[in-house]
Amino acid sequence: MSESTAPEAPADRIAAGYAFTGPALELGALLWDGACLPDRRVRVPLAVLARHGLIAGATGTGKTKTLQLIAEQLSASGVPVFLADVKGDVSGIAAPGEPHPKTAERAREVGQDWQPGGCPAEFLSLGGIGPGVPVRATVTDFGPVLLSKVLGLNRTQEQSLGLVFHYADAKGLELYDLKDLRAVVAFLVSDRGKAELKDIGGISAATAGVILRALTAFEQQGAGVFFGEPEFDTADLLRTAPDGRGVVSLLELPAVQDRPQLFSTFLMWLLADLFAALPEAGDLDKPKLVFFFDEAHLLFDGASKAFLEAVTRTVRLIRSKGVGVFFVTQTPKDVPADVLAQLGNRVQHALRAFTPDDARALKAAVKTYPRSEYDLEELLTGLGTGEAVVTVLDEKGAPTPVAATRLRAPRSLMAPVGAEALDRAVHASPLYARYAQPVDRESAYEKISAEQAAAEAAAEAEAARAEPPRAGAGTEAARPQQPRRPAEEPSLAQQVMGSGIFRSLARSVGTQLGREISRSLFGTARRRR
Repeated sequence: MSESTAPEAPADRIAAGYAFTGPALELGALLWDGACLPDRRVRVPLAVLARHGLIAGATGTGKTKTLQLIAEQLSASGVPVFLADVKGDVSGIAAPGEPHPKTAERAREVGQDWQPGGCPAEFLSLGGIGPGVPVRATVTDFGPVLLSKVLGLNRTQEQSLGLVFHYADAKGLELYDLKDLRAVVAFLVSDRGKAELKDIGGISAATAGVILRALTAFEQQGAGVFFGEPEFDTADLLRTAPDGRGVVSLLELPAVQDRPQLFSTFLMWLLADLFAALPEAGDLDKPKLVFFFDEAHLLFDGASKAFLEAVTRTVRLIRSKGVGVFFVTQTPKDVPADVLAQLGNRVQHALRAFTPDDARALKAAVKTYPRSEYDLEELLTGLGTGEAVVTVLDEKGAPTPVAATRLRAPRSLMAPVGAEALDRAVHASPLYARYAQPVDRESAYEKISAEQAAAEAAAEAEAARAEPPRAGAGTEAARPQQPRRPAEEPSLAQQVMGSGIFRSLARSVGTQLGREISRSLFGTARRRR
């Protein structure tokens, strides 16, 4: 073999691993021996994007542009996409890109016929904070496991909160917003409510106090607007545009990026709700939806063991529903090992090794790759912006050879869209009329408040009947005798239970009795709206 062709043999072997016959997304061109080879394309089969993935790399290495590149090609293939836009820098996917000398140079290097083009996009926001159609969830559907994470409860407190949800589910006390949950917690530690949970362990006043204080602090952060109605139907994430392209739903999070536990937990609610709603699909020609978790480390920071187990199970099982999940973060170690093991497609941008911890993380990352033609430790620290080490699953589900890749440029705008354009898009959305205005229906708070008012009224009436006569009202003989209460006169509790308000509450409870809500892996309600 001549010297000029020596480097070609390994490059050919690597390129052969990406020569798929079915529909595939174009990632870029192979890098070998310092040269970019535009005729050796690095691709990922469309069908395997439901097998999940990881996009990782240090700050400034091009992760966001890679996310954008994959998302816009999914949309063009008719696959809906969900993006958590934590920093507000992905909104440009809705607008065509602008020609630029650097874009033209990149397109020439990788053999890309670059033409500007945007995607059909929907902008969402948590509870209406920031630009976007409001996304809300009821407390009932959100469930105790996710709520415990966002409130920072320990295991014992989480179990107690689970009892509260169990009671409310069984009794038909709707938990639409946080005031409903507070009302039920307060009732269950009151003199009248303690007996309700006696047979299943009860809830201590101290634990109830912790939960109520956490709820108060949570509301003071402005989180109250995230819970309530109308609840967002996650089926709206599965839409396609009239021209057949998948709609890209962007959850705009810059206004709440200082509350990572809140938005990361809400993202898991969306995923858990999809898991509960979608039927089994098996292996499809293309995914039903691909979900991107940007800043994925925020999802796992401080997470309980039970939460991590639930995340792992959901990621493992939701593939069979036709949903792919991509985690976008700085290093693979940000993602728990059990979750990382489920991610079949990997795009690894440059890693830094400035500290001993960085060096250990680099070595650990290298060990997770298949055998490679490259010196991966050297390669991963020497990649430029917009370059990555790629390995994906082929059409048979086997890992492809590790390929150093110069990635293509996105066709959409590689910058945020302007505030005015974003606002126009939100108000023009067909979802705006459905979700913009909050609704406050009768629920647990109103029912418990009505019962409390009835009890207080009955107690006042009882006290009035028992009050002795006023002085100077006449002699004993002249004074009309108070009728003696018959022995069978109903007690205070019986009077309360016999009141019209309480009977109304009882009827509501009775219709729900024995119909406790079935819950998914995350404790989210599995009923459909």
